[in-house]
Amino acid sequence: MLLSGFGTLLSLLNLAMLVLAVVALFFAATAREDAYRATDKQTKVFWLVLLGVTVAVNLFVPMLFLQIAGLVATIVFMVDVRPAIKQVSGGGGGGRKGGSSSDGPYGPYNGGR
Repeated sequence: MLLSGFGTLLSLLNLAMLVLAVVALFFAATAREDAYRATDKQTKVFWLVLLGVTVAVNLFVPMLFLQIAGLVATIVFMVDVRPAIKQVSGGGGGGRKGGSSSDGPYGPYNGGR
């Protein structure tokens, strides 16, 4: 009973690593190439290959060491590269596209002037 529970836990962890890698691969594929150069990160092709290999390893080669290495690469992309790309692409700011802190829903607030 204990071993089947541990097997279920490992299966859920493998699924979580696969889903995170697929999401990171999607974000890497949809970002602009010039945003990677502007952030002085690795190229888009580098991240697509690295994350694609991570997805393939999670699907076809269930070796824990390789999966953990891919998880580290995925986390680095999601925590470091993706926010930098979003900031350069104009996607930062809490869901708003540009603007200042005094902007309301219909434009800038000028204090009734």
